[in-house]
Amino acid sequence: MEPATRPATKQDERHDAGSIDVLVVGAGPTGLMLANWLVKLGVRVALIDGKDGPTVESRALGVHSRSMEIYDQLGVAERVLAESVHADSVRPGFGRRAFAPVPLGELGRGLSPYPGIHMLEQSANERLLVDNLLALGGSVRWGHRLLSLDQDQADDGVLAHLDGPAGPSSLRARFVVGCDGASSLVRAQCGTAFEGTTSRQTFYLVDAVGVTGLPPASVNIRQEATEFLLAFPMRPDDAGRNGQRLIGTAGDDDTPSVTEDFARRRMTEAFGVTYEDYRWFSSYRIHHRIAAHFRIGSVFLAGDAAHVHSPVGAQGMNTGLQDAHNLAFKLADVVAGHAPETLLNRYEAERRPVAVRLLTTTDMVFRGLTSSSRVVMAVRRYVPRVVLPVAVALFPRLPVGRRLAGYLGQVRIHYWMDGPAHGRRRGAVVGRRLPWTGDNFEVLRPAIWQVHVYAADPAVLERSETAAGSLELPFHAFPTTGATRLRSGMLYLVRPDGFVAAAALPGDAAQVFRTTLEHQAPHLLREGRQP
Repeated sequence: MEPATRPATKQDERHDAGSIDVLVVGAGPTGLMLANWLVKLGVRVALIDGKDGPTVESRALGVHSRSMEIYDQLGVAERVLAESVHADSVRPGFGRRAFAPVPLGELGRGLSPYPGIHMLEQSANERLLVDNLLALGGSVRWGHRLLSLDQDQADDGVLAHLDGPAGPSSLRARFVVGCDGASSLVRAQCGTAFEGTTSRQTFYLVDAVGVTGLPPASVNIRQEATEFLLAFPMRPDDAGRNGQRLIGTAGDDDTPSVTEDFARRRMTEAFGVTYEDYRWFSSYRIHHRIAAHFRIGSVFLAGDAAHVHSPVGAQGMNTGLQDAHNLAFKLADVVAGHAPETLLNRYEAERRPVAVRLLTTTDMVFRGLTSSSRVVMAVRRYVPRVVLPVAVALFPRLPVGRRLAGYLGQVRIHYWMDGPAHGRRRGAVVGRRLPWTGDNFEVLRPAIWQVHVYAADPAVLERSETAAGSLELPFHAFPTTGATRLRSGMLYLVRPDGFVAAAALPGDAAQVFRTTLEHQAPHLLREGRQP
């Protein structure tokens, strides 16, 4: 693919002057999402990548509900829907036998406008984000590689030394964000540890076409006593043949170099899965690691530079996209002088616990699926044939099913919201992404602070509007709380990223929200309005 190009803009002229607000290193999905939002929010950005253009290999695959909501807020969700394959179920199985599907789409219905998983490979995500970045007036400096970073404590700036098509150069940025993957040079330059382990097992990955032996349009999880296969649906090829990503175990440290022929034989013998051709093959070991810090002075880490984990649940790319979304608003407020730099500490405080939790759960599930211990192998040999068919039939009817859909879709993420208004309790709504009622997400598209009230009677509605008006914040009233934990007549202060920062009754809302804004958006109290 040819590198994306466009005419020079005023933003480029400022970049060429040698000083910008934010340098983003790495133009994968995380870096591109961050650059999109920073440009959209008016921040001077330089996005660099040593590659010649967007990723060609498919790489990461699944786009979950919360990431789709972010794409919607960015204005590109329709393109994702048009280009992706919707997987609305998970289908477990044993050997060559498939059990009944677990309906992810149905379980997630009512939780998000985008239930289920949308399969769109990383390369396609990158292309659409590059296109949108260009449309916003931004750009990518392809072929520009980071050599080193010098943090200048005197002015909290960072001097980046680069190598590009025209030779070495330097660029001063107020902030730098490392979105440069698991082998992050930015992380290494900061000296922060990348804590965790690497699996002894080798795995293979095949993006196959013309697949037989697996139900289509489902995420398939197959087990055998000593084997494991994870399959995700993909777009058909130009000839219309169905596509599947196939991931399986190849062995431990002593396994010789894994080939595509080896993987093909293994899948056929253990699971009866065959395919006509393949678009990409790779073998690798899985890492479970997390950076000790996501902020080091004026430098931040996001995506795989901050955390890597197993492919179980297809969570990796999504977590990076959400890191970028979270960080963009904080950087934009600080760069604009709307908030002190201490606000940036919230990025690590909010996003690192999410990564820790994800690392722990995916590692636990992964070990259970791939363990070679005799006990686990015995369980995998006998239990699935008896227990799984019954469990799968009951699962959609149990409350745990809806909770699992929320976790997989990453809509159950929780941030601690400090302040006397709500202490450090885990709230049902506060600190979480705003619950979806069916008609309350369109107002999130402007990405600004706002106040909501749900199912309020006329008297409460009047008092609510008065409270919001005293803070000069946009006010939205909705007729129902839907199937959510929102409370009738309660006011909710919603952040630009869609998370609920505070909740209060109309009589207390002005003071409670003012206290919260002092911590997270003090400029609104000074100026009384938003851009």
